[in-house]
Amino acid sequence: MSIQSTIEAVAQTLPPSTRRIAEVVRERPAIVLESTISDLAMRCETSEASVVRFCRALGLSGYSQLKIELATELGREFAQFGPSLNYGSDIAATDSLREMAAKISSLEILAIQETVARLDYDALERVVSAVDASDRVLLFGVGASHFIAEDLQHKLFRIGRNAFVLGDPHEALAAAALPGARTVAIGFSHRGETQETVAFLREAARSGASTVGVTSARGSALNEVANETLFTEVRETAFRAGAMVSRIAQLAVVDCVFAGVAQRRFDETVDALKVTREAATRMHGSEKNSEI
Repeated sequence: MSIQSTIEAVAQTLPPSTRRIAEVVRERPAIVLESTISDLAMRCETSEASVVRFCRALGLSGYSQLKIELATELGREFAQFGPSLNYGSDIAATDSLREMAAKISSLEILAIQETVARLDYDALERVVSAVDASDRVLLFGVGASHFIAEDLQHKLFRIGRNAFVLGDPHEALAAAALPGARTVAIGFSHRGETQETVAFLREAARSGASTVGVTSARGSALNEVANETLFTEVRETAFRAGAMVSRIAQLAVVDCVFAGVAQRRFDETVDALKVTREAATRMHGSEKNSEI
């Protein structure tokens, strides 16, 4: 997991003194390379001891290791993307449209690469097996995560799987409460703390369903309640109205789950996709004829 993705994942769990450090470093990671520990503490209106605690929250021994790890990471990204990331900085008011687009695309590419590289493939195998053996798949997410749930539902439905997107929290709880020995419940939440999604998985687990969480936060409530968790590695831009980079990473995980399930019954999948594609073609052909 990259240092910047780790900061993104743990920032909301930190106490105020160390969270200020996370926010400053997240906004401009290069500040670590330019500052002594005293400089950074002063910039963040905190103490050197808080900076050390921040480093340890990232799994590092101290500030020196943070500097080394971050310098290596930023150098690698500069070699891959050139100046587009501007040493990891977020979107700025002075960025041109070209610079803004380059930063967004770089962050989205990194999210996919880091998510796939760090994916727990044993957990993915178990999730694929559970979905393949299930009678129904319940999918739930709030806000932008709802659209990720819809994407997986559309894909599974096209190959004949009973997948349901639950749009209302009360509806989700009702569906999750039904006995579900052959049910898989999948909840999506970037930070893993969305109360409705956590409650949905908790209720599904209580009724005997297999539960899966998709999140970026390893210490989250969603991770605690799920039987299996598939993690994304994300550096979400702060300049957003809804999920941007995190959405792309979740879609990458969704595609891995779908492809794994589809591959289990390869010939059936190919036939199902052919049949559904032909049905859509016939409908469009009928529409054209009716217009003549």
